[in-house]
Amino acid sequence: MDKKNYTLTDISVIKKVMADHDVTFSKGLGQNFLVNPTVCPRMADAVRESTDGKIGVLEIGAGVGVLTKELLERCDKVVCVELDTRLFPVLHDTLAGHDNLTLINEDILKADLDAIIKEHFDGMEIFVCANLPYYITSPVIMRLLEEKLPFSKIVVMVQKEAADRLCAKVGSRESGAVTVAVNYYAQTKKLFDVSRGSFMPSPKVDSCVIELDLTKKGNYQVTDEKVFFKMVKSAFAQRRKTILNSVASGMGLEKEKLALAIENAGLSPTARAEALTMEELVTLSNKICEVK
Repeated sequence: MDKKNYTLTDISVIKKVMADHDVTFSKGLGQNFLVNPTVCPRMADAVRESTDGKIGVLEIGAGVGVLTKELLERCDKVVCVELDTRLFPVLHDTLAGHDNLTLINEDILKADLDAIIKEHFDGMEIFVCANLPYYITSPVIMRLLEEKLPFSKIVVMVQKEAADRLCAKVGSRESGAVTVAVNYYAQTKKLFDVSRGSFMPSPKVDSCVIELDLTKKGNYQVTDEKVFFKMVKSAFAQRRKTILNSVASGMGLEKEKLALAIENAGLSPTARAEALTMEELVTLSNKICEVK
């Protein structure tokens, strides 16, 4: 089938294509379609410029294919995991003629990503590129990181507030449990802002494209990752409390033992989670392992 030259950032084109296939927007799935023509080429360029080798890209949610199209023109293989089956006829139309695309009808939070990678990306450097629905940003990013899949980079558009939190410096007021987790697995960077007017329908917030570079993760010597992440989650769940109170409560630890771990880590029991650096959090976690 020949390629079609749809201008997928033109509102009238999007409305016509969707009407042709009797498809409407789904607020429940967080669908806001990009109408700013500069955004997706920049996102796709961020992937393409990362390597000279063969590139495989996992895209999460395709919408009408505006980002997908840019990725297909720059990369060797694109696999898009799309939950909304109503969009498949639209995508077969807008992306017709591209033989390097595979569409998979799955929930990204449930899909067997390891199997997808083995089946579709043999011999390629693998990236993730997506315009993430706001309501699943953190769960998706954490799943991609925690499963330790062979991704080189994750380039995603997220709500600006989420970008600030994900890219914050650990030990700053903006940091949270997800900040620590992301910094454990990758080096984060903001690439560029995207205004709310870049979408249809227009959301109430601005967005930001960020990059998570998994090839530059920190070399943190954590004794037990489960203990580390449980401690971090506990510490930030009640961030106004001291680490002695929040961690003891969240982990079910005796305060006397936790106080000893905090002392052995060279920290103050009155310190709060947001004031601790990555190295201090790692040290505290390791000391907790010693006194448990």
